[in-house]
Amino acid sequence: MSNHGPRAQQRVLAVASGGGHWKQLMRLRPVFDRYNTQYVTTIDGLPQQAGVGNFRIIRDCSRDDPMTLIMVNLQMIAIMLRHRPRIIISTGAAPGLIAILFGRMIAARTLWIDSIANGDELSMSGRIARRLAHQTLSQWQGVAENSDVDYWGQLL
Repeated sequence: MSNHGPRAQQRVLAVASGGGHWKQLMRLRPVFDRYNTQYVTTIDGLPQQAGVGNFRIIRDCSRDDPMTLIMVNLQMIAIMLRHRPRIIISTGAAPGLIAILFGRMIAARTLWIDSIANGDELSMSGRIARRLAHQTLSQWQGVAENSDVDYWGQLL
């Protein structure tokens, strides 16, 4: 596909923690390849293995480690200032939620796709994202119906 024209000018930030979150994000890569996409993940080596050239590695974080949360917030602010995304998409977890929050602050369109691993209920990050993101999806129809989010299918 050509990387010329209006889509190629649209800046997208695609954020996922390592492991399953990253695998799910990579399932969307054919769509992202049409845009000027900056990938963000928490494990160095994952983007290189996937052949992704435009990426940033940030620390992983959780609500249990406030100092790391602060560091990831600062890293995400720096990424936002450099890339200035108009669209932010995340498959989770905490770093993606931080990206969604900052995305709202800069008037970017935001999409949260809850992990397929959450087959019984929306993840805690997904419940927060439901209030922050412009669109929140579950990959399980029953979870979507019970959580007042949308279902568009599964990535894995």
